[in-house]
Amino acid sequence: MAFGVNSLCLLLLVLGLQQYWAHGKQQVPCYFIFGDSLVDSGNNNFLLTLAKSNYPPYGIDFPTGATGRFTNGRTTVDVIAEKLGFESYIPSFATARGIDILKGVNYASGGAGILDESGRNLGERISLNRQMQNHLVSVLKIVGILGSKDLAVNYLNKCIYTVTIGSNDYINNYFLPRFYSTSSQYNPQQYAQVLARRYAQQLMTLYSFNARKIALFGLGHIGCTPGEVAMYGTNGSSSCVEKINSAGQLFNAELKSLVDGLNKILTDANFTYINTYDMTTSIAASPAERLGYDSLIPPFASASGIEILRGVNYASGASGIRDETGKQVGQRISFNRQISNHNSAIASITGLLGNETSATAYLNKCLYSVAFGTNDYLINYFAPQLYTTSRQYTPEQYGDVLIRQYSQQIKVVN
Repeated sequence: MAFGVNSLCLLLLVLGLQQYWAHGKQQVPCYFIFGDSLVDSGNNNFLLTLAKSNYPPYGIDFPTGATGRFTNGRTTVDVIAEKLGFESYIPSFATARGIDILKGVNYASGGAGILDESGRNLGERISLNRQMQNHLVSVLKIVGILGSKDLAVNYLNKCIYTVTIGSNDYINNYFLPRFYSTSSQYNPQQYAQVLARRYAQQLMTLYSFNARKIALFGLGHIGCTPGEVAMYGTNGSSSCVEKINSAGQLFNAELKSLVDGLNKILTDANFTYINTYDMTTSIAASPAERLGYDSLIPPFASASGIEILRGVNYASGASGIRDETGKQVGQRISFNRQISNHNSAIASITGLLGNETSATAYLNKCLYSVAFGTNDYLINYFAPQLYTTSRQYTPEQYGDVLIRQYSQQIKVVN
């Protein structure tokens, strides 16, 4: 939530639109959205891809349920559209029809990147180049609806455009050397420059389609995503994969320079860089840091003595809600085994505090966090060569199976 609200405020301030916000008016005629899974609203529903989210538990907090948004509820751009005064969500390109496109279109696609090949390991996706082609289709339709090119140009000049792209060029390209050669071709600095040059060409294309108010979202803490942490692990001094975050920061630096350069040469346009990384720094920090602990919570493997009184980390890379999840990577500690380890810790805490009553009172005041489910999809359901789950269950059924098991496990935790 902090990310959505902060970035939204900055976007509206820099574009000088906040004066209308309080009055609830629609501040711009249209809003066009480009990007990846962070802002996809359903374009991938119609593709043959692993990057799909049109089934539970996605959408559990969205008014109409699962729509293809890669989140439990609304995306950042949904909130932006609301604050800009739009009474309904911006339609996806896959579903936009007729005069609907006059209020804007969402072209974003989960798995998409600046480079066409990024995300190919996931299957079909709509790269930024193809999103630009789709936008041209919309522009030509708008010309037809408004009746002349001049009217369309004037209309499009007043719209807002946001682009949220680049994450997959790292996590589904550069940092997947078994599928891509980019990490052997370029060092991180060179790769950031390659991406920035391609991005510049794409933004010039968008400008040629009469976009004049364009906000570009930088990369967030991509090294803190569960998938990257599970794949690469951390060095124990951080809760994130720092080499991935560092690479993303190199891209952000290039993007800021790109924005400055575009504003200098295209004086009739306003390009804005949204500093997603800094806005989400407090979110990416470990919960222990935010709770005021002066050192990291020890892993179960090394916690001993009175140290366990401040907490224990039972997490295990590649583990899942289901015991079999991750079996292809070797030993790991499933959620059921983590609960068993927690029971051992409780027995030790009871011994340290002297009796069960004192231990119960102590544990009732503690904070517990549980982060599971990613591996049950990435290295179970979507690994049919090793698991039968995708043949046993539809995505909706599998989501229900996981939630039922998860519910039972949560109830066991004291």
